[in-house]
Amino acid sequence: MTPHIGDSYAERNARERAQALLDPGTFREVLGPFARLRSPYLAAQGVAAQSDDGVVVARGTLGGERACVLATDGRFLGGAIGEIGGAKIAASLELARRDAERGTPTRVVLAFDSGGIRLQEANLGLLAIAEICDAVVALRAHQPVVAVIAGRVGVYGGMSIVTALCNEVIVTEGARIGLNGPDVVETEAGADEFDASNRPLVWKATGGRRRFAQGHATALVADDMPDIRAAVEEAFARNRSFVAIAHPDFPDPALEREAFLRAYGVTP
Repeated sequence: MTPHIGDSYAERNARERAQALLDPGTFREVLGPFARLRSPYLAAQGVAAQSDDGVVVARGTLGGERACVLATDGRFLGGAIGEIGGAKIAASLELARRDAERGTPTRVVLAFDSGGIRLQEANLGLLAIAEICDAVVALRAHQPVVAVIAGRVGVYGGMSIVTALCNEVIVTEGARIGLNGPDVVETEAGADEFDASNRPLVWKATGGRRRFAQGHATALVADDMPDIRAAVEEAFARNRSFVAIAHPDFPDPALEREAFLRAYGVTP
């Protein structure tokens, strides 16, 4: 990995990243810490809850246009998603879709740093990821969605699936993207299969440069805030002539289910 030069994105917390991505002076947080939307399930398991549940929802402008940055805090439970944080992300995406339908689109940036589903909330975390995926796909029918993966955790598990659904994915060399984290692979398959302590191996397999070379990321930039911000603006500029994806209308739920199964090669 190349050490960062200048103004590091990775060294910022989620709130600082969101603020730096938006135009100066336009940052406004929605449902911030003082809203006290913390997880009700952690205390019983001996885990101190965080008053924003590890998710920052920030509104403002980006490049002079309406924008919303959704950032996860990798320093709180590895940025893992539970019911409250997942609901904040899914609801924000849904509101962006409604804005787009009314002809007032909002630039959406997913600044993720997350190990995936929060184990303490299990099925609720799974449901949250499903709702986020559904909301991203629905929003993509109207406008592009941009992801920035440049934190210390990276994105794993369900959050890597959300990332893969985005139109643009911006990474740094220090970023990591994988369906399963190195420790999980080692636990399940053994160190002979994948040694999680071998840091060069981890980055060779899941690092930002590798994912960019594989086509899983659309831009590789330095861990430098101005560079990352410029890459985000360039991503939206590339999609300025974005044409919404046409989705067939299925008034009959049974026909919709059949079409979905056939798309995945399953005979209904």
